[in-house]
Amino acid sequence: MNPKINVFAQNSILISGSYKVYFDPFHIPENFHDADYVFITHPHWDHFSLVDLLKVRNENTSFFVPKEIYEELLDIGVKEEQIKVVKPDEIYYFEKMSFQVIPAYNILKDHHLKESNWMGYLLTMDEIIYYIAGDTDVTPENKNIAADVLFLPVGGTYTMNYEEAANLANLIHPKLAIPTHYLTVVGSISDAENFCNLLKKEIASKIFYKEK
Repeated sequence: MNPKINVFAQNSILISGSYKVYFDPFHIPENFHDADYVFITHPHWDHFSLVDLLKVRNENTSFFVPKEIYEELLDIGVKEEQIKVVKPDEIYYFEKMSFQVIPAYNILKDHHLKESNWMGYLLTMDEIIYYIAGDTDVTPENKNIAADVLFLPVGGTYTMNYEEAANLANLIHPKLAIPTHYLTVVGSISDAENFCNLLKKEIASKIFYKEK
């Protein structure tokens, strides 16, 4: 397994394989215009950034999004047929990729309500399964997934903290676990480091984002 991954701020992730797939593009450093697909987990400003979408989008890019941002994409010139509104528990299949929509929500906080139908994604591409959690706590739904690569928020306050994230990673037992959602809004590089240190020794980890 040799996935090609980059992680920018917050939950901004690029997975490169049969397709160039972005999740929640944010603080993208330059104009790449190389996205085949863009996935948005929810409409908060640090996950849905029009400025950054324009840096990765091209005329053929397709979008998978929650219903709240459909109209905003139309307003910037995205064609209706290039936008698919998705919701939790749906599964989609393509020639070289498939994905399942996983609910993302808080358990005892009201920042991300379950009834909002915001989401994470379980992506399968090139025989690798990636779980991009989005802004979520540990939930019954994400305790029961299977994945090779995990992207989990570790900053706390609005999501699970690093200890909760490490416990979830140890339960799922992927080959690789990557911390997200720290430094930019809440959390520190120490949260990312502590997350990695709490993983079982057979689970590889990598910290991508170290800037503020």
